[in-house]
Amino acid sequence: MMYDSPTTRVYTKIRNFLFGAFNKEFLIFLLFLLISAIFWLGMTLNETYEREYVFTVSLDKVPKNVVLTKNIQDTVIVTVRDKGFLHAAYTYSGNIRKLKVNFMSYANNKGGKGNISQSELQRLIYKKLYNSSKIVSLKPDKLDYVFNYGLSKKVPVKLLGKVVPAKSYYLARTRFWPDSVVVYASKEKLDSIKYVTTEDIDIVNFEDTVVKVVALDKIDEAKIVPATVKIGLYPDILTEGSIEVPIVAINMPEGKVLRTFPSKVTVRFIVGARKFRDIHPEQFLVVADYRDLVKHHSDKCNIYLRTTPRGVSKAQLEVKQVDYLIEQR
Repeated sequence: MMYDSPTTRVYTKIRNFLFGAFNKEFLIFLLFLLISAIFWLGMTLNETYEREYVFTVSLDKVPKNVVLTKNIQDTVIVTVRDKGFLHAAYTYSGNIRKLKVNFMSYANNKGGKGNISQSELQRLIYKKLYNSSKIVSLKPDKLDYVFNYGLSKKVPVKLLGKVVPAKSYYLARTRFWPDSVVVYASKEKLDSIKYVTTEDIDIVNFEDTVVKVVALDKIDEAKIVPATVKIGLYPDILTEGSIEVPIVAINMPEGKVLRTFPSKVTVRFIVGARKFRDIHPEQFLVVADYRDLVKHHSDKCNIYLRTTPRGVSKAQLEVKQVDYLIEQR
């Protein structure tokens, strides 16, 4: 008696299933379906189509002493017309769509610019295509780049955007790391650049110190090194303060003295808590103008707050008129 292994039994069941009366018809159907698909695919691949491809572009053999202030655009969208089977080759062959441009072949050292015209760009791309392929369109239709040999200028960094601390706080200090950057560009461009700014930022309602990396706003045909900086925003809580400031007489004629009663006046103001200890009376200027007394005779003398220290806001006099006496020396 012969013994059938489990493998043999499985094989026998599959064979009987596939070659049963019903399944024979199904296999024939699948065969014709496969033949139809192959025939359709062959006709499709033999048809002519237009299709877009993205070619990556890079500059090749750039001298070490060259600084690119405007790099070449890194992609070109090319519409190609050809047979379907060649489109399949373009689709699955990434190396074909890599375009390297020789720097020196198109560089104008005197002008500091390189230009690749539409016809020249097409010539470079045709080298990557099969002979039967035709370029229908290019986007962009030409390429350019700008460079110099290290001409640069160091300029400060400034903040651009909306920076608003939380209620009852103010921005006491802003710091950059680094606080200046190097800009590479043509002499004419460098002469017009006085500073660089951050990209437009929006930081609001903060109470604690904020430190973050921000990008610098790009300048056309210029390279900024570094392209990012670290910024520190230091808020301080606002506090109300007051200080007594002496009244100073101005525009007094020779031989006359103006005395005010009182001789000092209180100035009220708002300032950051950290800065409050640095506020002193001599940083304010409160004046009584003799010319004003001559023009407007009155029992009272008007006084004016002319100078306040940096960082102080909403400064105002507690009184705006005082008694006075003019003495003859």
